[in-house]
Amino acid sequence: MDLAAVKYLLLTTFRKDGTAVPTPVWVAGGDGTLYAWSAAQAGKVKRIRRSGDVLVGPCDLRGKPTGEQVPATARLLDGPGTDRVQALIAKKYGVVGKLSVLGSRLRRGRNGTIGIEIKTA
Repeated sequence: MDLAAVKYLLLTTFRKDGTAVPTPVWVAGGDGTLYAWSAAQAGKVKRIRRSGDVLVGPCDLRGKPTGEQVPATARLLDGPGTDRVQALIAKKYGVVGKLSVLGSRLRRGRNGTIGIEIKTA
């Protein structure tokens, strides 16, 4: 399955004690890599900063898995990388994506969100 084509991706990060924390996110793809974005202070960002080991798979809006979850590696992107992710999300999700990116920039400022690069194993 092409995970870049799904509407929602279940991104599962792990706490220090190994507890899984699944979160549905928008996803876009480019160059064989998946990209998502998040508020810079979100728990998933802190967990990825500690360990990039994640699981990913398709899900619905509420985070209910709709397919197989596969191991992947996630890393946080710098400012230009985050800008690229936001552009990919805006392009894929159309008007709703553009409004979400704009709203996020207005609420959180330029550095309030961070791009996430995800490579499946």
